Amino acid sequence: MRIGIVSETYPPEINGVALTVHSLAAGLAAQGHTVEVIRPRQPLPFVDEPGMLPVQTRGVALPRYPGLRFGLPSGRMLRKRWNRLRPDAIYVATEGPLGWSAMRTAQQLGIPAATGFHTRFDTYAAHYGVGFLTEAVRGYLRRFHNRGGATLVPTDALKRELGALGVSNARILRRAVDTAQFHPRHRDVDLRQQWGAEGHAPVVLYVGRIAAEKNLDLAVRTFRAVQQQVPNARYVWVGDGPARAALQAANPDFIFAGMQRGESLARHVASADVFPFPSLSETFGNVILEALAAGLPVVAYREGAAREHMEHGSNGYVIESGDEAGFIDATVTLAGNPSLIRHMGRAAHASVAALSPESVIRDFESLLMQLARESHHVQPAAARAHA
Repeated sequence: MRIGIVSETYPPEINGVALTVHSLAAGLAAQGHTVEVIRPRQPLPFVDEPGMLPVQTRGVALPRYPGLRFGLPSGRMLRKRWNRLRPDAIYVATEGPLGWSAMRTAQQLGIPAATGFHTRFDTYAAHYGVGFLTEAVRGYLRRFHNRGGATLVPTDALKRELGALGVSNARILRRAVDTAQFHPRHRDVDLRQQWGAEGHAPVVLYVGRIAAEKNLDLAVRTFRAVQQQVPNARYVWVGDGPARAALQAANPDFIFAGMQRGESLARHVASADVFPFPSLSETFGNVILEALAAGLPVVAYREGAAREHMEHGSNGYVIESGDEAGFIDATVTLAGNPSLIRHMGRAAHASVAALSPESVIRDFESLLMQLARESHHVQPAAARAHA
């Protein structure tokens, strides 16, 4: 098949959406498909795997996120290109201007399209002082995703949420984790010494975008509670974002490791001990799977990956949404008990050891092939009538 993948975030950017989209694209290419990746032009180069054809479009830096970009509408370019090299199906991973123009163009040309629901932008509005836009954002998301033949989501809970939002075509595409990259064997004693973690001193870890929607205040309060019980605990932050400078200035004892990739990221994760994940704004939370695979017990709210892959008291603690005291208490309990950390860490790794990226790619491939078959009888003129 010839497959188009459209995304406004992609490596070398580091975030859950970019890495997920790249994994899907690379997996399809490895299966022998020709994969055209349409994304905004980026300042730093990135070399894709064989079988992947980069198509770069105009982009603009995202306000407050200078390392991220969104694509500008590119309907004319896409129409010209897809008339000449027509994809059998496309996958549009992001809902920005580039994604909207790709969906509209595909509909006009009768190209079957699936979308991905990766980010609850409607819940972000309140975090940035524009809560009055929440309903408008939800309306946009509803119209965007209903234009496609399927909206891919990672969990049953999110599928139900989208149904309540009015998105009628949600289908499950599970997530996986690279258990060779994220593994307890990558624990690095020298790195822990750099952090000042001597002996059984627990290292609490944060991985992700350092931004308001990640519930950072709870993260800080949780660690301060840990410190009261275990004064030699360390807090390591991996990632970057608009809130980092203020957070770092207010908490000079925190260790900020910046953005990490590949083997270095694997070492940072495996060298920590406890992974409290306070965010309530995730559609999934890939970092939870990565922490579990690396042998870290996780404390997280009953959302996304935690709902699907965690068992309370076994590989960590699953907290009911909004229970901040429960979140803090569970993290303090873990951080103060080295034997419990080891016991739950072994269970954490075992709980995701069977997740297979290859099976996710096969499911993704099958879904796109099904959309292509179903659309065979639809003529472009009929598709235009519904645009």
